Amino acid sequence: MVANELLELQRQRPFQSLRVYISDGEVYEVRHPEMMLVTRTKVMIALPNGGEVPERIAYCDPVHITRVLPFDERKVG
Repeated sequence: MVANELLELQRQRPFQSLRVYISDGEVYEVRHPEMMLVTRTKVMIALPNGGEVPERIAYCDPVHITRVLPFDERKVG
């Protein structure tokens, strides 16, 4: 996926939560636009573990992002 496409999704208002699918099978949820930093060669996704403060960061090459789908977090349960 091209970094510009990710930036467009991140900048949409109101922001729609996203699932980011990686070629190795990992899936990351981005529930707030601040959870994702997009550069030309790297995408960094903050990974919270139940709290507000992220515990770690996933570093992804945009080339390995196979798809990004919006989801309604109110229906996740």
